[in-house]
Amino acid sequence: MRDSPLHVLSAFAGVVVVALLTGCGGQASAPAATPAVIPRSAGTLYHRIGGYDALAAMVDDFLGRMLKDPDLEPFFRELQAGEKQRVRQMLVDQLCEATGGPCVYVGKDMKTVHTGMDITEPEWNKAVGHLVATLETFRVPAPERNELLGAVAALKDQIVGQ
Repeated sequence: MRDSPLHVLSAFAGVVVVALLTGCGGQASAPAATPAVIPRSAGTLYHRIGGYDALAAMVDDFLGRMLKDPDLEPFFRELQAGEKQRVRQMLVDQLCEATGGPCVYVGKDMKTVHTGMDITEPEWNKAVGHLVATLETFRVPAPERNELLGAVAALKDQIVGQ
């Protein structure tokens, strides 16, 4: 059975929430002034969404949104700048590997990372909203967006309520 687009979006957001909340990668920076439309070309999902630089820019945008959200920022409040940078890098690496790129994710599994965080369904949903906004900002085409989200759809149960 195929997951619904909302469930897939939720799962992807969970991965991001996990990475952010678990120390997987880092400090958010401002996105490019006007993100380019992600080109569709042959190859892996990694290549079709624009490669490393596009993934990194999307992660930066998404993290920036999360850090500005008063309901989600507390998950990051105690992290030092270097720890936030690590969260950012781990998230980029995780997404790079999951989309067929050359990166290797060396972080912990999602359940281990999120145990004790008590992430709620409403927090998950807020993160999903931020993720959707990021994907819209970068104009990721629906097929690539759905494929990317599908790559992480199974993670929600490993994040929410742990």
